[in-house]
Amino acid sequence: MFSTKKKKIFVLLGHPYDKSLCSALSDAYVEEAERAGHEVRYTKLGSLVFDPILHKGYVERQELEPDLVTFQQNICWAEHVVFVFPTWWGTMPALLKGLFDRAWLPGFAFNFKKNGFGWKKHLKGRTAHIITTSNSPAFILNWIFGARLSELRLLTLWLSGFAYPRMTRFSGMAKPREGCVPCVLKKVRKLGKKGL
Repeated sequence: MFSTKKKKIFVLLGHPYDKSLCSALSDAYVEEAERAGHEVRYTKLGSLVFDPILHKGYVERQELEPDLVTFQQNICWAEHVVFVFPTWWGTMPALLKGLFDRAWLPGFAFNFKKNGFGWKKHLKGRTAHIITTSNSPAFILNWIFGARLSELRLLTLWLSGFAYPRMTRFSGMAKPREGCVPCVLKKVRKLGKKGL
């Protein structure tokens, strides 16, 4: 049974291309979530203007572009965050990784304690759901390569205070079977309606 509580949801389309399957999945989630009464903010990675390279690492502060500031504000505003992106080479697209490199900073998402033991999680009280597509069949990704996007789930989101994120993977999407895409869209619409 799911909660009927209306949520503040931030959806990030992490595919750089606006006419991808991931874009259709994001649109379907947002449409159904809004229809169900959730308050939704929606951002498409490909429309953001920012330098994805952290040129000097964390040695010197790199000024955030306005779109990165807005991204941070949306994360802080949300109770639930949904990331929709393709799995490329076992992980997220480079531009999405660049977004995290630039915006998921100490002071915003977390701080390590001065004594070196542990850290402060600044984004507690939030939940997240990763919705990802892949061309490879699930058994190849999971059992042969072990790809479960743990760097995003554990080392980015959970480390910052999110509850351990849910993940939905749609595999074999390079040449989906007949009727597969409508079925996938239906599943994502149900997630949007429930705010999951």
